[in-house]
Amino acid sequence: MDYGITRERSLELLNQHLSSPNLIKHSLASEAVMRTLARHFSEDEDLWGLTGLLHDLDAELTLDDPARHTHDTVRILREEGVAEEIIEAIRMHNELAHSDKRSEPFHHALAAGETITGLIIATALVYPDKKLASVKQKSVRKRYKEKQFAAGANRSIIAECELIGIPIPDFCDLCLEAMQGIAFDLGL
Repeated sequence: MDYGITRERSLELLNQHLSSPNLIKHSLASEAVMRTLARHFSEDEDLWGLTGLLHDLDAELTLDDPARHTHDTVRILREEGVAEEIIEAIRMHNELAHSDKRSEPFHHALAAGETITGLIIATALVYPDKKLASVKQKSVRKRYKEKQFAAGANRSIIAECELIGIPIPDFCDLCLEAMQGIAFDLGL
């Protein structure tokens, strides 16, 4: 399938538009999670992975204005000629910026998947060695229930995994495994 962009070009765009190492790592984590979810649903891993990788291109530009987040990303990706399916999922991962609501499984997967990455990273960072390899599945599940822990990881968005047929405990396990697979790239 032609996505209108390669992973190599996607990485160039990330480095061009994001200076924060943590945002780049978040994008890599989101890519890994989306690839794992694609495998789970027998969907196109490259399509889902590229979407996770590119979803926050304008995050630094729109940091102070969440209602604008994704608008610049959509513009950038359209100028690049990226497949509309990728652009639409990216647009919908931030409902605050748009009048319509997520309704497609792909959109729910991106929103839930990119949001849980923060919870998983925060969980790793409370371990003495700060390594994803040390994180147990039950720890992520437990931290999910603690609303004050990693409060920025919106639990209602993560819970959208249930709208696509994955119970929260299983979703936590899948996403942790995905991120553990790229722990070196994440520095964790």
